[in-house]
Amino acid sequence: MQLLTKAIKAKLPSFTVSTCQTPNTEFVCKFFDPCGSWTWYVLEGEEVEDGDWRFYGLVDGFEREWGYFMLSELESVRGPLGLGIERDLHFEDVPVVSVCA
Repeated sequence: MQLLTKAIKAKLPSFTVSTCQTPNTEFVCKFFDPCGSWTWYVLEGEEVEDGDWRFYGLVDGFEREWGYFMLSELESVRGPLGLGIERDLHFEDVPVVSVCA
């Protein structure tokens, strides 16, 4: 599964735009581990020099915490059944308050 599509790239606010001017109030996409309980909600993202993508958002794993994570890290994960991280195909611009509540 392609985790980051052209459509998602086009919707992602960069760190400088949303953080410094108007904070983004909606998550753009959601990644999850189909064999576990980890979920990554993406709020912002931008391409870095080597072509990888850095995201900022809410990580719901052992604990819920805000932080940065890389597309390459998500793509490298393989669960106990050999399955990788997947993108929620039905997730569309969900308000931050609805996930954090």
